[in-house]
Amino acid sequence: MIRARRLRLDLILLAVLALAGCGKGDAALPRGSAAIGLYTSLPIAWNESADISGLLADQSAPHWALEALRGRGPLTPLDTLAPLRLPADAVLVLAQPRPLTPQENVALDAWVRGGGRVLLMADPMLTVHSPFGPGDPRRPQDIAMLSPILGRWGLELAFDDAQPAGEHTVHLPDGDVPVNLPGFFRVPGNSGEDADSGTAGDGAGHCRLEAARLLADCTAGKGRVIAIADAALLEIPEDSQGVAPRQAILGRLLDRLSDSARASK
Repeated sequence: MIRARRLRLDLILLAVLALAGCGKGDAALPRGSAAIGLYTSLPIAWNESADISGLLADQSAPHWALEALRGRGPLTPLDTLAPLRLPADAVLVLAQPRPLTPQENVALDAWVRGGGRVLLMADPMLTVHSPFGPGDPRRPQDIAMLSPILGRWGLELAFDDAQPAGEHTVHLPDGDVPVNLPGFFRVPGNSGEDADSGTAGDGAGHCRLEAARLLADCTAGKGRVIAIADAALLEIPEDSQGVAPRQAILGRLLDRLSDSARASK
């Protein structure tokens, strides 16, 4: 299973590199743009073809999120986090990643504590459609399994299995974000008036929870993590008019991380 998954990731990386010249690398970037790393099991940087020939032959438009990320800075799709080869001032987008190895947990935590910034979307019940069945390594990660790294940052991811299914929006200071069967975060050991903020564990980060605990805004060492307990934002809406609002909210979440980097200088 692990070998098949790594092979799939290697094929994806080859396809992305082969197609890199077809993107908008020469477009003007925003002032203060930073390098962006993308580590995900979702088909954002590639399509869901069964083999590399299908990946290379695909003529469909790029995923809207890929276009949005490319517009903010040089984008690097990653197939591993150990070692984590990103500049100290980069932003790492973790979108429903596979379970991290112990080495990846250590590398990621060290990078964040050294000043790295992460936008994490961790969905406890992914609702995006996939042509690949359960157990297929090409299928996106159905349930986020990130307890070790979340614990290092002072968080637990939980899920209410009695909630109704269906996409709806949740208001954040950054705008309305679409969710579908979302989870919520907890700060271990905190309850009552302090339930929405606090520190947990030896060396863990400090987190503030927002929007009924859908979002966690955490500091760990010199770095910062913004985590959302859902990944429906990154789905492709049936109505093309729904793309622009999703691009806007993704940009504003990334702006939060950019603002924190400017404030620390």
